[in-house]
This record gives sequence, structure tokens and C-alpha cells, in this order.
Amino acid sequence: VCKSIGDAVMATDKTGTIQYLKPISERLTGWLAQDDVGRPLESVFRVINEETRNKAENPVEKVLREGRAVGLANHSLLISRDGTEIPITDRGSPIRNGKDEIVGVVLVFSDQTEERKAQYALQEAKEFAESIVATIREPLIVLDAQLKVISVNHCFCQSFQVEEEEAAGRQIYDLGNRQWDIPRLRELLEDILPQNTSFSDFKVEHDFEHTGKRIMLLNARRIYDEANKTRMILLSIEDITERSRLEEQYRQAQKLEAIGLLSGGVAHDFNNLLTVMLGYGEVILRRLHKDDPLRQDINKILNACHQGASLTHQLLAFSRRQTLQPEVIELNRLLDNQQKLLRRLIGENIEFITTFADNLGRVKADAGQLEQVIMNLVVNAKDAMPEGGKLIIETANVELDEEYSKGHISVVPGKYVMLAITDTGVGMDKETQMKIFEPFFTTKEMGRGTGLGLSTVYGIVKQSGGHIWVYSEPDKGTTFKIYLPCTEDAPTARIESESEMKVQNGCGHILVVEDEPAIRELIEIQLENLGYQVTLAANGGEALLDIEEKGIRPELLITDVVMPGMSGVVLHKRLRKTLPELKVLFMSGYTDNVIVHQGILDPGIPFIQKPFSVKGLSAIVCKVLQGSQ
Repeated sequence: VCKSIGDAVMATDKTGTIQYLKPISERLTGWLAQDDVGRPLESVFRVINEETRNKAENPVEKVLREGRAVGLANHSLLISRDGTEIPITDRGSPIRNGKDEIVGVVLVFSDQTEERKAQYALQEAKEFAESIVATIREPLIVLDAQLKVISVNHCFCQSFQVEEEEAAGRQIYDLGNRQWDIPRLRELLEDILPQNTSFSDFKVEHDFEHTGKRIMLLNARRIYDEANKTRMILLSIEDITERSRLEEQYRQAQKLEAIGLLSGGVAHDFNNLLTVMLGYGEVILRRLHKDDPLRQDINKILNACHQGASLTHQLLAFSRRQTLQPEVIELNRLLDNQQKLLRRLIGENIEFITTFADNLGRVKADAGQLEQVIMNLVVNAKDAMPEGGKLIIETANVELDEEYSKGHISVVPGKYVMLAITDTGVGMDKETQMKIFEPFFTTKEMGRGTGLGLSTVYGIVKQSGGHIWVYSEPDKGTTFKIYLPCTEDAPTARIESESEMKVQNGCGHILVVEDEPAIRELIEIQLENLGYQVTLAANGGEALLDIEEKGIRPELLITDVVMPGMSGVVLHKRLRKTLPELKVLFMSGYTDNVIVHQGILDPGIPFIQKPFSVKGLSAIVCKVLQGSQ
């Protein structure tokens, strides 16, 4: 029997004296059979505990005491004759005679060196794999065949606020107060084993108790055993909440940009038409007697033209193609000047609160347009509080860092002035917030508002180099936050508004360059009625011919900014070579990026926006000729 056993075998009598030694035992113990037989077992079979290094219990004594087959010791090391330590497994059984009396003990032991190496290699591989999993910045779950959690990595615990001990042994559906009990996910996971499937990029949008709404991509893969059967499932979770938010921001920005391009082009064309209608209307009005009954009809036409011009200006503001006259502004002072008007606007049932920061930084923007931004936002806030509430206007110095810019597209890190306008009104849901800056979108009933208020705000802020964000929830009010870049420049003196201007006659020679015939002829009539001598040119080439070939010597050039062939700016530079003292007044329905940066004229360059009135034209022509602008 002993010879047929593949392991090492030794047999002793009841006293522990060796009676038999199998050859394989010789190799492990280092003792030969002829030397061993008759020797005490402990002198040949020397075993210690690997961990404690203590001598193991005498196996013969243990078997005799137990009276049955037993495993002898764990973590056993056999010390061979030359001192080599060999890891073994060992067990002992009693030898009985015909009377069932124990007459000896047989020891069976085997060399575990190769198995131990394999165990160490497996442990190293396990620790290596665990270290990789621990450092992966993506939540991972390992599930068994019953979809119970075997392990989760640190990132999973951190992301979903689950303790590792709490997760282990529980079904995935039970984690976090059953927050992972998502029907479609359950379906997919339960199919992996019976149908031998996996899944990739399964998108889940779910509200989690501790972390709020998350958007995730889930991937599941099978882990096989030696028999190529699925033993475990590895589930990886990619949190794309932030990425999705940035992508949505980008899509929204692209959408608004596309709408802006269309709106800007349409508004520019309408401005040219309105210029002709308004201009000839004023010409007719000046020719009529003050008691002529047609004056009332003409005034109605002019009022309609002004309303149309206001709408096109709003569209140009949204498309960022209007021309701004930037100046250095102290925002607190501008708000102080507006407070009286704003208080009257909101009514007595709304509490008006202001919190202005001390030592607020200065910003560079068009003051009139910035006042329009504030007015539009305050009107919106008032409409959101029909039963009354609170309107809060705040200013603050803020610094937007790299981390903030990563979460908000187009934001350049740096110092900004923040303007926040908050109401305690009805608020907005997410779907409404995605549309509020689109032209003609409105939540108001028919006949109230054009739907251009917030799109105008958006365009002015963007064109001023700033950013605007909205924060709102239904029934919890709304906050608009505007961030404008700080400037170290000194404040600019305010420019006279058109309402303060008067029609002023003058004299002098003016060269008008305009590619639209109707507008060109209208300006000729308006300027001649004001007393000026006028020469007309349809393009830059004609203007150069008038001066360089015909020898005309105008004091002022009035030119459209954007024209076919040669722009107004290039034309002015060419003419200044011949006439160094030639003054210029630019005009346009909008300004093109080729001429000015993002539609903003360099400070100090005279400009008049189409459509314009005789009053506005006469005032600015006088100022330019007198050298005051």
C-alpha cells in the first residue's frame, strides 16, 4: 500500500521508531533508509511552523492521542538533513492490527515547493491587479455569478459614497438604498451568464441619493475560470456627467452662433431698408408745412421705422454684430445712476436690495448697452414675480481660475467683475433654461414682449468679452450672473446721447462713399439740406478717382465700413496719403470682424449706426469737422 502512494511515506511503531522509509522520503529528508530505520522519528522528520518558527507537535503523539487520521500542521516546513527548508503538507493515520489495536503510525507528506511558488505568483498577480484597480480613476465593481459584490475599488466608494465593507457580499441592486436597481441594467446583467453576453457604453441617467443626477456609461465583461466558464463579471462605470454638460454647452453655443449669423445678416439688410425709409420720411417731413395734415401720417411712418430699427438693433446685439462704443466703466456708479429708474420700474410690491462690493474693479464696455442689459434682466425679474418678492443686485470682484474654465467653455482664467441679478420668482426648469437666449423665445403670453430681451443681453455680454450663466429651479427663483473682464484703464467721460442732440446746419465739402444707391442718394439730400457740398462715390475705386484724378478736396469722408472690393478703413488709409488732414466718419448696419475686433470699434473712431436720423447725422458730422470727435 505504501509503495503505491505517490507521496513520501514513513511508518513508525507506537514508540515513534522508524520502521519504513519510502525512497521519495529519502530525497526530502536527506536521510537514507538504511540510516533511518530504527531511529526516532523526530531525529529524521524535523518540522517547524513556517510563521512562528516553533517546533511542530510530534505527529506520532498526535495520531495516538486522536486515534484517527488527522492533518498534522499548517504552514509546515521540513528541515532536511543539510538544513534545507522544504514546505510540505503532511497527515498521519494509525496502523491497526487484526484486533483493531493501534500498533504504529504512517505519515504521508508531499513537497509543496512548486505549489508554493505558484501561490506566491498568484498572490503577486492578485496584489498587482488590485493595485492597478485601486489606482484606476474609474469606478469598478466585481460581481459573482449571483450578481453579488465581490469587491469595489476606492473610486467607486468615493464616487457613490458607499463603504467597501458595506458593499461586499450584497447584490448590486441593494447598494446605496437600492439606487442601483435600474430595470434595464438588471436585465443586461442577468443576461450575461445564461446568454454569454457582455455590453458596452450602456448609458444611464439616474438620480443618486448622495450625489444627485449622474450620467454614466457602463461596460460589463466576463471573467473566466480555468474551465473557460464565466465566474465573475467586471462592471466599469464612466461618469460622463461633466463631459455631457460641457458638450451641451458647446452645442448650445454653436446653435446660438448659427442663429446669430442668420439674425445678423437679416438685420443688416433690414437696416439698409430702414435707413432709406427713415431718411426719406424725414426729408418729406422737413418739406411739409407745419400745418400740413400729411405730417401726422409721416410721423406714424417714422415711428414704425424707429420701432423696426430697435428690433434690428436687438438682433444685431444678439448676433454680436452691432457696433459698440466701449468705455471704461465703474459698474457701481452706473448702477447707482440707474437705481431710481429701476425702483420705479419694479413697483412697490417688490423689495429692491443692492449689495455692491467695495473697491470694485473697472470694466470696458458700452455703457448704454450695459444699461440695456441691466434693464432687460430687471424687467424679466419683475415679470417673474407677479405677486411680489425680492430683487437683489450684487457686484463682486472674482477670479476665475483654470479649474473653473475647464467646466465653462470659452472662459479665460483671470480677474473679472461679477454682476448678479436675482429674483425670488417662479423660476425655470432645465428645458426652458436651454432656450432662453434664443431670439423670439418667450414664456410670456401673446402680445407681451418680443422674445429678444435675453438674446440681446447674451449678445452684448459676449461681445463685451464677458460670460453669462443662469441658475434657476421651478418655484425657487432665478439668478443671472454676468462676468466682465477687469481693466486697469481710467474711467472714460460719457458721450452725449442722441436725445440731447439738435439738428445742426454746417458748411464744407463731404465725400460720401456708399455701395447702396438709395442710401447714397438719401445721404446726399440730407447733407445738402444741412448746407454741405456733397460728392458721391459708389465704391472705393470711384472715391480714389475723384481725389487723385479729378482733384476734389473734401474735408470729410463718410464711408460705409463694409463694401465690395475695398473696405472703408482701407479707403481712408489710401486717401490720407493724398489728403493727410482728411477726417472720417464710418457708418454701417453692422461692423465686420475684418474691420474691427468682434464688431467693436477702436475707441475714438467716429461711427454712426444705420439707420440714423438727420439729427444724429448732423450732430456727429459737426463734431467730426470741428475736431471734437
